[in-house]
Amino acid sequence: MAAGRIHPTALVAPGAQLADDVEIGPYTIIGEHVAIGTGTTVGAHAVITGHTRIGARNRIFHFVSLGEAPQDKKYADEPTRLEIGDDNVIREFCTFNTGTVQDRGVTTLGSHNWIMAYVHIAHDCVVGDHTIFANNASLAGHAEVGDWAILGGFTGVHQFCKVGAHVMTGISSVVFKDIPPFVMASGQPAAPHGLNSEGLKRRGFSADALAALKRAYRILYREGNTVAEAQARLEPLAATHAEVRQLLDFLARAERGIIR
Repeated sequence: MAAGRIHPTALVAPGAQLADDVEIGPYTIIGEHVAIGTGTTVGAHAVITGHTRIGARNRIFHFVSLGEAPQDKKYADEPTRLEIGDDNVIREFCTFNTGTVQDRGVTTLGSHNWIMAYVHIAHDCVVGDHTIFANNASLAGHAEVGDWAILGGFTGVHQFCKVGAHVMTGISSVVFKDIPPFVMASGQPAAPHGLNSEGLKRRGFSADALAALKRAYRILYREGNTVAEAQARLEPLAATHAEVRQLLDFLARAERGIIR
């Protein structure tokens, strides 16, 4: 690594693996078991520790804490991990913890995510690609967030909950149950408020796909069906529309039940 890219006040452990062009800001601490990929920049006063692997071209701002021990009383210093993909923006005061051996042992953030200030991602969470977490959105342990989901500011997701792909939540939403893909949700507790049609249009979903998803939403939420009844009625539609199949697959995995 070019020494000029590490501020002289930063503390980088000898065992850390940093690509030659990684930039480390003033007073930042990089731990022994950290690996950081090419093109990544880390701001001032950040702490990156634990068994943490960060990919390429991430922009990590000041005062973040990545890879610290999970906030779980069962944690007993096992060498669990945090893995972050490529091309993410992680803003000030974010906290991402490593996993626990009681689950998958790794907390995962994918690629191309936009993570605003004060976001917390707890142990064993799985976050996909192209998500947006607005300020103070938080995931409790073991939560999952699918690709292209948008969490409004101060959204809180209960442990073990799943947020489907292309979901959008309103500000201060409290998520106690799973949110199916493509749905807009808000409230305390969060409730469904229609299909995320505008977001899907912006991402290039065809008119035919949107029509099928609107029909699926009506079956699931507007026609008085139980979830089991809705699943049975959605099967023929899923046979011809991959998006509806994605919705059905999510329902089959919704262990906490879905928002209603």
